[in-house]
Amino acid sequence: MEAAKDTKAEKETKAAKKANRQAQAGSKPKADPKQKAESKQKSDEPKLIGITCKKSEDFSDWYQQSLIKGEMIEYTDIPGCFIYLPKSYGIWERIQRFFNDHIEKLGVENVYFPLFISEANLQREKDHIEGFAAEVAWVDRGGKTKLDPPVAIRPTSETTISDYYSKKVRSHRDLPIRFNQWAPVVRWEFKHAVPFLRTREFLWQEGHTVHQSKEMADQEVRQILDIYAAIYEELLAVPMVKGRKTVNEQFPGALYTTTVEGFIPEVGRGIQGATSHGLGQHFAKMFEIAYEDPDQQVKEGERRQKLYAWQNSWGFTTRSIGVMAMIHGDDKGLFLPPRVANVQVILVPVGITAKTTEESRKKLYDEVDGLCSTLKEAGVRVRCDDREDKSPGFKFAEHELRGVPLRLEYGPKDAEKGVVTFSRRDQSLIDGGKGTIPVADIAKEVPLLLEQIQADMFKRASEDYASHRKVVRDWNHFVPELNAKHVLLVPHCLGGDCEDEIKKDSSAQNADPSEKVDPRAPSMGAKSLCIPDEQPEPLKEGTKCIHPRCQKNAEKWVLFGRSY
Repeated sequence: MEAAKDTKAEKETKAAKKANRQAQAGSKPKADPKQKAESKQKSDEPKLIGITCKKSEDFSDWYQQSLIKGEMIEYTDIPGCFIYLPKSYGIWERIQRFFNDHIEKLGVENVYFPLFISEANLQREKDHIEGFAAEVAWVDRGGKTKLDPPVAIRPTSETTISDYYSKKVRSHRDLPIRFNQWAPVVRWEFKHAVPFLRTREFLWQEGHTVHQSKEMADQEVRQILDIYAAIYEELLAVPMVKGRKTVNEQFPGALYTTTVEGFIPEVGRGIQGATSHGLGQHFAKMFEIAYEDPDQQVKEGERRQKLYAWQNSWGFTTRSIGVMAMIHGDDKGLFLPPRVANVQVILVPVGITAKTTEESRKKLYDEVDGLCSTLKEAGVRVRCDDREDKSPGFKFAEHELRGVPLRLEYGPKDAEKGVVTFSRRDQSLIDGGKGTIPVADIAKEVPLLLEQIQADMFKRASEDYASHRKVVRDWNHFVPELNAKHVLLVPHCLGGDCEDEIKKDSSAQNADPSEKVDPRAPSMGAKSLCIPDEQPEPLKEGTKCIHPRCQKNAEKWVLFGRSY
């Protein structure tokens, strides 16, 4: 039986009801016709579970989700030990290549020393080992055999390499010796583990060098610090402040320590990026790294005066990867700088529907393969996502989560126009974040676009860091500015006891109860991060230290802050 047809009045009533429903729902933006057919989620396609919290509201959870869902790391059954997946280890490999290229020009050679250090060797320098004693992991059994004495798993290598140098150095002609090693390190942390930042095992490079003069050693300390700053700023797009540690914060056993210091705006904490230490002659005297004075005139049969060598050590760790992720990521997930990303460009075929013929589909995919080949020949790390069980919308969200810096889309309409459509990972932050590039120009334009993304990432991060460095001259403003999630440049006497007082008096427990404090701000007291190389201004004669109970004159502007 034929269904009854709607009368004219019924049709008008249905139309009115439909219009009313649309009005109540509000107007919706018109779908992009290019993606209209493909934007609908496939019925059998699982929904991508992205980051489920906001970076600004739950930073700790956001950070861990971004690393796990972004496929940077995976947890293991040993707390504090993580698997470095290809995306993060690839970043580490690019850091290695950059650093090796630079230190080779300084005459530094790569070596490898044993993972295990004898108890006697490790404990020869008491001040040094006190800085690591609580974190040293010991092996006291081999199979069923008890080891007596036990052996330590390397927390750092000053003692074991100094022992080697004591056997190697006999004459001034043996100097300088410059070694670097890439190695795992174990420090058995008991605090809550934070991937990359606080782990029981991490990867690093540690350089250990020995010199004839303090001047030569001092020059190298600064050369290495400049390279560390370049890794952060040129590769990772992370701004740093270069400076020198106060005596309280310098490396145990060192004459002095230089550092690069970063900042995580969301939590208002400074973070140490890397350090380069002038060890002076302390270890040389402990381990007898000495030679005869070549310039001393002596009579026949007399021995020349013994001179002790000058040593340095310097280290850079996988902590840098965590700092990079914290700085650049957003609510969508990771955002990797193009210079270190394993995948700089993801190319997604679009516009393929159920109506697309097999011939047209094959032609499009062949053209996409050609685009990939062209980009690879231009030195671009590109990958094509041609999975047919995932919609373009799913792919877009997934690659944003993983931090791919640049997405290219290519479909039948792009082919007709002879262009590819691009979308920058940071498109929401800039003008011109989306657009098209002529196919004929991609080998030239895509690398330029990647460099622009890199530059923009560094510019944004630098401006953010600068806005959170506050000059404070009055103690009454110290804690409020700290609680506003800033780091502070203050006049300071450089006294260690005064530093301790500032840390105690700036903790949340001692804050003004009437002061409004961001509940997400860290509560610990402020410590000195560094004495910046670039001082904000010359200190006027007679300027007092910022701490109200300190009556000494200030010696330098010191950067204070809560820190990781």
